Amino acid sequence: MGKARAALATTDGRLAVVSTGVTALVAGAIAWLAVGTLPMATPSVSATHIPLTYELFLRLLKLGSNLPRLEAPPEADHANGDPGVETRSVPLDSGDTLAGALEDTGISAQDANAAVAALGKDFNPRALKAGMTIDVTYAVAVIDATGGKPAGQPARPRTTVVMVNHKPVTVPIADENDEANATPGTSQPISRLLELHFSPTVEQDITVTRTTSGGFEAQIVKKQLQVHHHRAGATIDSSLYLTAMQVGIPAEVVVDMINNIFAYKVDFQREIHPGDSFEVYYDYYYTPEGQPVPGKYAISFARLRLSGKDIMLYRYQPGPSQEAEYFDARGESTKGMLMKTPVDGARISSGFGSRFHPVLGYTRMHKGVDFAVPVGTPVKAAGGGTIQFMGEASGYGNFVVISHTAGFSTAYGHLSRFAAGMRRGAKVRQAQVFAYSGNTGLTTGPHLHYEIRVNNAQVNPLTLKMASGRTLTGRELSSFLQTRLKIDETMAGMKLETQVSDISTDLRQAKVK
Repeated sequence: MGKARAALATTDGRLAVVSTGVTALVAGAIAWLAVGTLPMATPSVSATHIPLTYELFLRLLKLGSNLPRLEAPPEADHANGDPGVETRSVPLDSGDTLAGALEDTGISAQDANAAVAALGKDFNPRALKAGMTIDVTYAVAVIDATGGKPAGQPARPRTTVVMVNHKPVTVPIADENDEANATPGTSQPISRLLELHFSPTVEQDITVTRTTSGGFEAQIVKKQLQVHHHRAGATIDSSLYLTAMQVGIPAEVVVDMINNIFAYKVDFQREIHPGDSFEVYYDYYYTPEGQPVPGKYAISFARLRLSGKDIMLYRYQPGPSQEAEYFDARGESTKGMLMKTPVDGARISSGFGSRFHPVLGYTRMHKGVDFAVPVGTPVKAAGGGTIQFMGEASGYGNFVVISHTAGFSTAYGHLSRFAAGMRRGAKVRQAQVFAYSGNTGLTTGPHLHYEIRVNNAQVNPLTLKMASGRTLTGRELSSFLQTRLKIDETMAGMKLETQVSDISTDLRQAKVK
């Protein structure tokens, strides 16, 4: 009794008792009346027991949900702080449209199309790709086709205010179209779209929000990227790729060094040995949350020390309309006429010269170099040119010959297939993938047969001295030397990292502090 008097002595206590009592009364009435909706095994002996319609049952439920509720303590954990408001992550599958995905979640076609139309003013919805996730926030209401109010009472309000991301949003409860499309005498659930949010790239956030007038507006926020400069390097233990990955250099930076920057100067399968070293100076970009931006990087300088000899290359863009290239300290381009090897990660299984043929069973001249690679390995054009032959050629199997300038041509045998769009007479760029290695023709295992021909005569690709790329002169050379000096001065003031710091971890720790 003492506790009861103490509870009734305060306003909040009396309110709690009254609210709890009313809630219990309504809940009990609903439970009792709900019995009327169930089939009875035997006739009722009470003449006053009238079966309750499902429609009236739903109205009573809505009445109970509108009763005053006790506020939960501030420390209570709520999955969703707004009654009737839900957020759902919707993945896009192949072939899905944004409007269709929204309708699949229960959003009306009217809301879905209006949201897509608002988005289309600043962003092409067709740019959405399969696998992306859309966060959809919506309010769920029950629309009663009979009007939803007892006779003689004023019409219910057609809007309510809910909180979405801590902001008040006015939400229509129903409109004439909803009630006109509802089946008479029934109630139906309807989802009112409040907001959708997605990130087409790590650099962009897009939000479409319902306005107070009932329409939609889109907002695109471009994140301010943070650039981080690295000067990193190490001594090579086994391969450049593995050593660079252990140091913490992003994989795409390492691949760019191997496939593009040094591809014309170094044979990575045969010229790199344990004890050689490398260094690279590059910029890498991160979102404000510390998430790395794929493909957003720039290599300004790279060095390889092979058997005590340095190969140093600097990035330089001759003009705004020209592509950036890499030049040595004297201004000579790294690009040779032909690449050292047309496939990545290959070992030589058979060299140029006389050998015993494993299939034919006798000794004859092997006029090329064989690279042992799995079936399906991309094969790149050693130089830019025109496809002179493409098709099947006896012992070569699937075979391609590419003609270059100055009487040079390259040949590729035992291919499994050709890349899409490739045909006789097609133009190819240097390092462009035009076919895939295989095991066709006279072979004992999958590999690529590679030839270099000078005036149609095969020569040894490993000993041939190829012409180097262009050399800068005049104003271009002067501009390049200034760029090179600037890069050297910047690196001189930076410490060489032997373990690249994880900027995303640094940012997370900073936020915790």
